[in-house]
Amino acid sequence: MSFDGLFTRAMTQELSQSIECGRINKIHQPYKNEIIFIVRANGKNHKLLLSAHPSYSRVQLTEESYENPTVPPMFCMLLRKHLEGYMIESISQVGLDRIIVFEIKGRNEIGDISYKKLMVEIMGRHSNIILVDKDRNMILDSIKHISPSINSHRTVLPGHEYVMPPQQNKKNPFESTDEDILRSIDFNSGKLDKQIVESFSGISPLFAKEVVYKAGLANQKSLPKAFLSLVDRIKKQQYNPTFKNGKKETFYLMNLEHLEGSVQTFPSLSQLLDRYFYQKASRDRVKQQGNDLERFIKNERDKNQNKIVKLEQTLNDAKQADRYQLLGELLTSNIYAAKKGMEEIEVINYYDEESSMIKIPLNPQKSPSENAQNYFSKYQKAKNAMVIVHEQIEKAKDEIQYFEQLLQQLESALPKDIEEIREELEEEGYLRAKKTSKKKKVNHKPEVEEYTSTEGTTILVGKNNKQNDYLTNRIANKNDIWLHTKEIPGSHVVIKDENPSETTINEAANIAAYFSKARESSSVPVDYTMVKQVKKPKGAKPGFVIYEGQQTIYVTPNLDLVRSLKK
Repeated sequence: MSFDGLFTRAMTQELSQSIECGRINKIHQPYKNEIIFIVRANGKNHKLLLSAHPSYSRVQLTEESYENPTVPPMFCMLLRKHLEGYMIESISQVGLDRIIVFEIKGRNEIGDISYKKLMVEIMGRHSNIILVDKDRNMILDSIKHISPSINSHRTVLPGHEYVMPPQQNKKNPFESTDEDILRSIDFNSGKLDKQIVESFSGISPLFAKEVVYKAGLANQKSLPKAFLSLVDRIKKQQYNPTFKNGKKETFYLMNLEHLEGSVQTFPSLSQLLDRYFYQKASRDRVKQQGNDLERFIKNERDKNQNKIVKLEQTLNDAKQADRYQLLGELLTSNIYAAKKGMEEIEVINYYDEESSMIKIPLNPQKSPSENAQNYFSKYQKAKNAMVIVHEQIEKAKDEIQYFEQLLQQLESALPKDIEEIREELEEEGYLRAKKTSKKKKVNHKPEVEEYTSTEGTTILVGKNNKQNDYLTNRIANKNDIWLHTKEIPGSHVVIKDENPSETTINEAANIAAYFSKARESSSVPVDYTMVKQVKKPKGAKPGFVIYEGQQTIYVTPNLDLVRSLKK
C-alpha cells in the first residue's frame, strides 16, 4: 500500500500547514463514500477530499471537479448541520496509524460552543469517516455503519461510544535505534522486508522493500543504516512526492528506487494524489453504475460477430449458384439424351476450354425438363440469397462497429455520461425504456467537455454519441476544425478556431487520441478537417459521420497533457 502510516503523517503535516484554523464553508457528498469540504484558510478556498472508498481511500486537497447529487445524502446533511461554519482547530494523526483526526470548534444552533472530532480511518475496505461529539466521545454518525454482529470489538453506530481500532503494539520507527532494529530482525529467517513491516508501525511493504534495496547485501550493519537513513529523511520532512509508471503505477512520498519505471515528481502530496487517482475512482463508479450496460453491449456485439460467422457459411453455400446455373444449362442443351428415371447423366461441358465431361445428378422421379427447371430455381434462390446475405453481413458489421464505439465511450465515461448512453440505447430500440414519472427533463442538452490549449484556444470534446452529435451538428461553426481518430472508435473533438496553430492542433489531436480506443497505443493517426466537410448520412446511427478533405497527424496520447488542458 502507498498510503501507509508514514504517508499519512506527511499528509497530516501538509493539511495542517494549508487549512488548520480554516473555516468550513460548504460540505458536499458527491458519491457514496466521499466527502468534500470547502475550507476557507490563508485567504483562499481549499477543497478537502475525504474518501472512505474501499479501493481508493485517502485524505487530500484536490483541484478536481466533482458533480454533486440533486438531493444530498443523509450523512452530508448531518455534517452540514454540525460542521458548516465551524473552524478546524487542529489536524493530527493517531500514532503512526492511518487515522487522521480533525478537531473542530464552533457554535451550535443555540449559540453554545461545541467541539466535534471528525475521525478519518484510511483502512482499505474498512475505511470510514466518523463524526464524534468530543465532550461525550459519542458517535453522531458515520459514512459506514458497523453493527456488533460485524465487529465485536467496536460498534460504529449513532449514539455509541467511539472506540479506536485495536492497537498493533509495534515499535515507533522514529524512536528506534540500531539495537531496536537488530533485536526485531532475524537475518537467518529471510523475508527481511516482511519482518520490518511486522515489527514497526506505519511502515508498508513498499517502504520495507526500499530499505532492503538500499541495504544491498543486507547485514547487521547495512540494514539498520538504510532503515534509519530513510526514516530520518521523513522525520526531517525531506519529501519528494513521486509518481512512478512502471509495470504498475505507484505513488509515494519519496522516489522508491527499487521500483523501475518513469518518474514524475510533484510539489505536494495532494497534487501527486490528484495525478494518481485521476479518473480512477470515477472509472470504478462508472463500472459499478454501467456494469449491466457494458454486459448488454458486449452481448449484442458478440451476437453480431456470431451472426457474421453463420452468414459467411450461408454465403459459401450460396456460392454454388454458378454451378446450379451451369448444370441447368448443360442439362437443357442435352435434354434429348436424358430420360425420366435416370439418376445422373454425363455430358460435355461446353464452358470448359478442354470440353471435359461432367456428371449431372438427376431426380429419377422428375422429367428431364423438371430437373433442369429445378437447377434454375436453385440458381435463382442462391443468387437472391447472396444479395441478402451480403446486406446482412454489412449490417452486422455496422452493428459491431456501433457497439465497439459504445464500449470505448464507457471506458472514458464519467458517471453523468452513463445515463446518456442508456437513453441512446433506449431511443435506438435496443433497450426497453424504463418507466419514469411524468415529470421528466425537457430539452435536456448534452454537456460536452471543455479544454483550453496552451495558447488559449477552446477545445470541445464529446464523450458519447449524444454529445458527439450535439457538438458537431449544433455547437461547432462550419469553419471550426473537427478531429477524430482515423478508423478508430473515439470522440468528436472540435477546435473553436478557423485557423488554429500547429501547437493547438497537436494538443487537440492528443485529446482525440486519448478519448479513443487507441488510448494505450503510440503514433495514433488522427484526421482533422473543417466542420463543413463533416456530414451525417441520412438514417445513420448516433455519432456516425463521414468526412472529406482531411489531413492526418500522428500523436501518442499523453494523460498529463490532457489533464493540464482541462478547464
